[in-house]
Formats: sequence, C-alpha cells, structure tokens
Amino acid sequence: MFENLTQLQLAVALGGGYLLGSIPFGVIATKLGGAGDVRNIGSGNIGATNVLRTGRKDLALITLLGDGGKGALAVFLAWWFTRDAGEAAQAVLTSLAGGAAFLGHIFPVWLGFKGGRGVATFFGTLLAAAWPVGILAGLAWIAFAVIFRISSLAALAAAALAPVFVFMTDRPHPIAVLAVFMAVLIYIRHIDNIRRLLKGEEPRIGDKKKEPAPDPAA
Repeated sequence: MFENLTQLQLAVALGGGYLLGSIPFGVIATKLGGAGDVRNIGSGNIGATNVLRTGRKDLALITLLGDGGKGALAVFLAWWFTRDAGEAAQAVLTSLAGGAAFLGHIFPVWLGFKGGRGVATFFGTLLAAAWPVGILAGLAWIAFAVIFRISSLAALAAAALAPVFVFMTDRPHPIAVLAVFMAVLIYIRHIDNIRRLLKGEEPRIGDKKKEPAPDPAA
C-alpha cells in the first residue's frame, strides 16, 4: 500500500490534514461576526450547534460548512497528490489525511488541544473519501433524528453504522479503518451525552428546556 507513496506525501497528508482540521471555524466565525467567543457561550463547544446558541444562524451555517469542508478539503488534496499513484495508495493517503483532519478538529493545536466533538468534520471527511458511505451515514442521522429527536443519538448511530456502510458499498480497506477511527473518537467525545442518554436526560431537538452543562473540555 505504501510502496507508491513518498515520505513527503505521507508527511504532508498527516501534517497538512491535521493543521486544516485544527482551524476553529466556530471560534473564528463568532469572533469576526461580533458574537463573542463561542467557548464562553452555552456548552462551550466550538461546533455549529453551540454557535447556534448565539442566535446567529448565519454563523452556525458558516461553522457547519467550515468544519465539514476542512475534512473534505484534506481528503481532496490527498487524492489530488496521489492521482497517479494507484487506487490502493490513493485510498491510504486520503484516509490518513481525513483522519488527521478529524483529529485536528478534536484536538486543535491553536486551542490548546480542546476542540469539538467532530460530527460535521466526520460527515465532510466521509463524503469526500467515499461519498456513498457519507450519504448513507447522513441518511442514518436523519432517520434517527426524526424518530428519536435526539441529535447526539443520531450522531452516535451514524458513526456506528459508517463502518458497516463501508463494507456494504465495497470501499477499500483504509476507508473502513478511517470510519472506525472516527467513530471511536466520536463516542469518546460524547461520553457525557451517552451518560445522559442512559439516564433519559439528553435534551431532544426543539426542546425548550435548558440543556445540562457538559464537561468543559467538550
């Protein structure tokens, strides 16, 4: 798999992907948009859901697209640089770049390694790395969100099903590894949500009740 990849390509994919993923669009959007620092609002999370608590849907949309887009861009750039290296090598490098971008979002160097939960970056990365898998994971999120009206449950279900969708669509093995890697980190980052789900205390979509305060590191 690595025979057709140079050390430079591997280094750029990992380092470049991580730095792209580390861009905190939520923090940038709220500060430049005059909404303050999103880390001091609501749950303190840097993702689009918490940005929405500022009352600025435009900033939330920018954050959503930015967080998803940076994962997709990392994958696309890796694909571009390996377009002549063969399908196997290309699958490896795009998976490494996507995984690095995802890791960068969760542990961004610019924010003291305290990032988001990674759901938007998860979808953006999957759509770019294997669009059928990304679409199926998105449909799974929608289905669970409509049925149970719990955003975190929908995200956890989509993450868990993503590796299954990789095998269903016969994607290369590195894509499966990428899907599992992202799913594991999403579950780790949603530990507090899982605890509330087990207690029946997780807020539902559209619920006016104040959301319980999560771990400050989330």
